[in-house]
Amino acid sequence: MAARALRTKLLLVGSAVCAGSGAAFIASSEDPSRTLKLCTNIPPRLFRNTVTAASIAFDYEYSLSGLAEGSSEKAKVKHEVHLRSAQKLQELCFKNGGIYIKLGQHIGQLDYLVPEEYVHTMRESMLNKCPVSSYEQVCEVFKKEVGETPDKVFAEFDPVPIASASLAQVHVARTHGGEKVAVKVQHAHMTDTAAADTAAVGVMVNTLHRIFPSFDYRWLLDEMSESLPKELDFLVEAKNSEKCLDNFRKLSPHIAEYVYAPTVYWNLSSSKLLTMEFMDGAQVNDVAKIKKLGIQPYEVSNLVSQTFAEMMFKHGFVHCDPHAANLIVRPSGKRNIYGKQKPQLVLLDHGLYKELDFDTRFNYASLWKALVFSDANAIKQHSAKLGAGEDLYVLFAGILTMRPWKQVINTSADHLVIKGTTEDRSELQMYASQYFPQISELLRRLPRVILLMLKTNDCLRSVNNELVKGSSLESFLIVGKVSSEAVLEAKWSQKKSLVQWLKVWLEGFSVEARLWVMQFALWVLQVRNALTL
Repeated sequence: MAARALRTKLLLVGSAVCAGSGAAFIASSEDPSRTLKLCTNIPPRLFRNTVTAASIAFDYEYSLSGLAEGSSEKAKVKHEVHLRSAQKLQELCFKNGGIYIKLGQHIGQLDYLVPEEYVHTMRESMLNKCPVSSYEQVCEVFKKEVGETPDKVFAEFDPVPIASASLAQVHVARTHGGEKVAVKVQHAHMTDTAAADTAAVGVMVNTLHRIFPSFDYRWLLDEMSESLPKELDFLVEAKNSEKCLDNFRKLSPHIAEYVYAPTVYWNLSSSKLLTMEFMDGAQVNDVAKIKKLGIQPYEVSNLVSQTFAEMMFKHGFVHCDPHAANLIVRPSGKRNIYGKQKPQLVLLDHGLYKELDFDTRFNYASLWKALVFSDANAIKQHSAKLGAGEDLYVLFAGILTMRPWKQVINTSADHLVIKGTTEDRSELQMYASQYFPQISELLRRLPRVILLMLKTNDCLRSVNNELVKGSSLESFLIVGKVSSEAVLEAKWSQKKSLVQWLKVWLEGFSVEARLWVMQFALWVLQVRNALTL
């Protein structure tokens, strides 16, 4: 009895000492309120991480134990475990907020690179249910950044945001000069908790990998650790938007007038506040509104394909978050031969960009050229140079195109076109499930910049699917043309003799001839489809 009383007293004394020490640490810090928030927020997040990781690990270990590999029963149980685990992860992301939402969004954009249950669960919720900061929290950010509240900085400021994302939210305002602007405000304390949150997610991912070696998504953590500090600095985002437009003006002048980014108000921006020109238009997946603007959806699809092909293969400076909410369509003021408005694509959210060095850009362009032209040897060669190795190049080609190998090397003009049918989706999901360990190994090998290109491809594929219900042959023709031009330009810059000059010229002639044949095949298919309507 006495021993128990002593233990109780020691526990009370220990608790008092810890509480007193914690209070002293908080009171002596430079920003007591911020330190208190960190001390009260981070431990519960760590606890939730631990519980979620343990629950997911136990579910996989217990539920799949003793089931025969390849059996229908194991496939059924694995689907159920994937779904339960995805829902647990979703709940964790919502409760913790911040970069956890960002992590969920990343997962939701990795079609067929992670189990479909995770992709669908995250995609259905993460883009539309992001946290919203209160107006008081917005004022707190303004005071720290510019020393004034929004109503003093702007002539008008709507306290209700028009959009909210994982890291920030957007408000409509009007400057004292009368211009309507969009003001992006970072969620309060996001920078303060980012490092601790990243470390906590790292513990969870590494723990799951140790238990399940085939579950290796450490690359995703590495990518977030590198890109997050840049995404949290809105001045970097502002510079990215200006560099993007400058690249189009200098390197792709033929489409520069059809690609736009909002003008930045530098005098009203900081690392946590970004004031931009307000953009009106239709979200890229709002087909009904695009048609009301007098714009054809297939023209938008082609413009999206060309814009990002130019970035990847010619500029080497790529917007890596092109989901539907970040792409706005509006009339360009010019008309096509049918009298319809030509679209202009407005790029939003320039926080996540990747630069491709010359060799990576050349090999990536060469690989896509080979994929469009069904060149098996070149696919193997350039896949290996990008890190896939000579044993996983077939899988790499399949992930890039979402087509099985027999279709990738098929010489028909529409061999890469995805019809978007149930049969197509079922086939892809079967491959993803069947080759999950090999996919994990491939992702481990590839450079992170190529992993971001895969994510970008998935976003663009999703956008095009909304616009044309599948993928279009014309989009692949555009990719083939731009990638071929980039390869030839690179070779022209390195030619050293008359023989090399002649080889490059002949290659260019051959490429133009093949593209013309594919274009003719496209016209034939379009006429045939029109006649069958």
